Amino acid sequence: MSSFELTDEQEEFRKVVAAFADEVVAPAATEFNAEPRFPTEIIRQMGEMGLFGIPFASEYGGMDGDYLTLCLAIEELGRVDQSVGITLEAGVGLGAAPIAEFGNEEQKQRWLPELCRGEKLGAFGLTEPGGGSDVFGTARTRAVQDGDEWVIDGSKQFITNAGTEMTSIVTVTAWTAEREMSAIIVPIDTPGVSIAPPYRKVGWHASDTRELTFDGVRVPVANTLGDRGAGFRQFLQTLDDGRIAIAALAVGLIQGCVDECVRYAGEREAFGGPIGQQQAIAFKIADLEVAAQTARQMYRYACRRKLAGLPYKREASIAKLYSSEQAVTAAREATQIFGGMGFTTETLVGRFYQDAKILEIGEGTSEVQRMLISRDLGL
Repeated sequence: MSSFELTDEQEEFRKVVAAFADEVVAPAATEFNAEPRFPTEIIRQMGEMGLFGIPFASEYGGMDGDYLTLCLAIEELGRVDQSVGITLEAGVGLGAAPIAEFGNEEQKQRWLPELCRGEKLGAFGLTEPGGGSDVFGTARTRAVQDGDEWVIDGSKQFITNAGTEMTSIVTVTAWTAEREMSAIIVPIDTPGVSIAPPYRKVGWHASDTRELTFDGVRVPVANTLGDRGAGFRQFLQTLDDGRIAIAALAVGLIQGCVDECVRYAGEREAFGGPIGQQQAIAFKIADLEVAAQTARQMYRYACRRKLAGLPYKREASIAKLYSSEQAVTAAREATQIFGGMGFTTETLVGRFYQDAKILEIGEGTSEVQRMLISRDLGL
């Protein structure tokens, strides 16, 4: 596995997370995906390791790390289980990062420490029933000011980490005036917040995903994240960062396919020898390795541009588009290599086949990424 241009500290950290993924997550993944259930015990262990605080300042309970280090952790977890990988990605990128990036000091001191320590999880409520990629044009959730409180009415769907026993807050985008969208921090136990049962999803079975309804929910105006009316701009930046992280998650899936196929092709015998000796199989696996290496350098490049303060919107979209589409191809080809066993969820590649498709949808569909890239080219 390439570690090109990682610092010694980043490479050592990657190895620690990889060992945790192999020794703790992988052995339990078949069970908690089959039930399915949210793997609370594993998520708490990840919190104790500091994974949820990687890119945040130590004064808030973080690790003083950077976004690339976070993505390395997401990739390694995603290599053995996509549900655990997306739980970290969403908990950091959607739950805690908006508060760290846009919140005032009081908001950071109040909510960040328990999120950074992984004692609690945050969520981000953006997508609504009847909506999708056109968030600005389809949003219906409203917040009306009543004295020093917001009164929120509406609903959000496909919200990750929305209903776990660890969930504490959800940041909700809502119309606060005509063509003025704001982001508001809502404690999940606020009266009027209804948490629907988890979706029965094709993949990501152990990831918590639900619909939330807000019926006359009252929270202080002081819970407005950053400036009033800045919600649309905030979520655009949040999605840019999230696309890099989803690319890392997709790379984990591709690498997992490579690892599993190399192992299986060396063990499975047919026509007088291991199937890996057959060029048709060997070339498929070689193509998967090409995809893994290429996609990995794409997301790392986008990370480095972000960390250097350079524009990275286009690079984030390129990384997300390429990595997610290659992940779908990798899962399909790995399943083909495994044959009938690949079509069972007892195998990792079978679970990858279920998990891969959402990578082309979440954090902006492939169509949205092509739209963003073409616009950035001036088209």
